[in-house]
Amino acid sequence: MRDEILEFLRKNKGSFTSGQSMSEACQVSRTAVWKHIEVLRSKGYKIESFTKRGYRLLEEPDLVSPLEMEDILTTETFGRTYEYIERTESTNREARRLAEEGTPEGTVVITEEQVAGRGRLNRGWFSPYAKGLWFSVVLRPTFPPIEAPKCTLMAAVALIKAFRELGLTTAGIKWPNDIMVHGRKLVGILTEMSGSMEAIDYIVMGIGINISSQLKDFPEELQSIGTSFAVEGVQVDRRHALDVILRCLETQYKKVCTEGFDSTLEEWKLYSITLNKDVTVKAPGEDYIGHAVDLDRDGNLIVERADNGQVERVVAGDVSIRPV
Repeated sequence: MRDEILEFLRKNKGSFTSGQSMSEACQVSRTAVWKHIEVLRSKGYKIESFTKRGYRLLEEPDLVSPLEMEDILTTETFGRTYEYIERTESTNREARRLAEEGTPEGTVVITEEQVAGRGRLNRGWFSPYAKGLWFSVVLRPTFPPIEAPKCTLMAAVALIKAFRELGLTTAGIKWPNDIMVHGRKLVGILTEMSGSMEAIDYIVMGIGINISSQLKDFPEELQSIGTSFAVEGVQVDRRHALDVILRCLETQYKKVCTEGFDSTLEEWKLYSITLNKDVTVKAPGEDYIGHAVDLDRDGNLIVERADNGQVERVVAGDVSIRPV
């Protein structure tokens, strides 16, 4: 009902639409129309009203609801099943539930605000209302489960391509899955798989991107390490950004499904800010300094230790990397 009222206002944007005409078309009372108008106002829609003239839509918020996105998405598969939840604990949690119920590949679960988002190594993720893109994508690939961890690297490559299209050209990938700008974190990626040793049932790929937050909006402990498109001086419409991002993710995923991961891993190397740098490896029970020399075909980081020259293979999830 609220969507129908919003459509009336949109079709006549800049002009007045009477409450009577909306109530007759929607078969509800004028009081009900007024209540829906008030809810829309509370969500950021600027709606002017005058007695005997009706209502006029002046400005719309930058939301990512289905109604906002239906005429914007240009993807073939990603987002064509679109689960929108205004507030949720975790989009990955919702996506896993839907995946268990058989939702098709490409299903997107998206929210305006995530109150219990988390990243790699179970770290929390700050996801304020309508200030970023907080979403998960359900994948059902046919490649073997051993390849699943590479989906995180694939997503990072696709996001860098999308960001360049959106005007942010200074982002790079910090191994394995953080996207950084000028030493500050812009994006978190968390992939989770369900399956057996023989086959993947589904992969849920969770992505959090800071869009319009200013540094003062971040919690104090994140103000020195976080960033956003807005902080970097790049203004984007969240709806347009979501379309570009989903399109790039879809294209990269199709490439992987048809060609394998090798070319995507080579692209990852081009966008890396970790390779050819001195790093500190923080592993369980041991920290050491070394030089990041390569990425192997499994997506693991190859590090030459500074203390003994030994070459180590660093596995994602077991360690974290910090620039020396």
